[in-house]
Amino acid sequence: MSTPTLEQIYTDYYGKVMGYISVRIRNWADAENLCSDVFMKIQEKLESYDAAKASVSTWVFTVTRNTLIDHYRRKKPTEELDENLSDDSEVDESLLSRETLSDLASALMKLPEQMRDIIVLRYYDGKPLTEIAQLMGLSYGAVKLRHQNALMLLREKMPGME
Repeated sequence: MSTPTLEQIYTDYYGKVMGYISVRIRNWADAENLCSDVFMKIQEKLESYDAAKASVSTWVFTVTRNTLIDHYRRKKPTEELDENLSDDSEVDESLLSRETLSDLASALMKLPEQMRDIIVLRYYDGKPLTEIAQLMGLSYGAVKLRHQNALMLLREKMPGME
């Protein structure tokens, strides 16, 4: 697979990146500046992009997320980080370390089908929530909420979980 061009990435992802940033930054001018920073970083690092490591969308949103984190770090220390920036890409370690995979499979089967699909796409296929939303025809917010609810239900259904 060939490396996408900056123009392709910009055309495909500008609206999504701007939307992602603008809901997290209250100032429109700052959001536009951060969006520009994202695409400048993408331009600088485009030759180092490796399709074997991540899809273009995953790579673009990783750059976007890291740019937002850098922005918050430069801000006054009295401002809190947006809770939506938490990295929920890792499976809850206590969930896997305390329980066997068969218990997990049993608990997964007890979830509603849509929640089960989200968990499988997220942790087995490694897809970001934004891509899952597109695949399922749902909004990002709906998928994120169902993902959180699915994890909560899994914790409840797993024996010995608090």
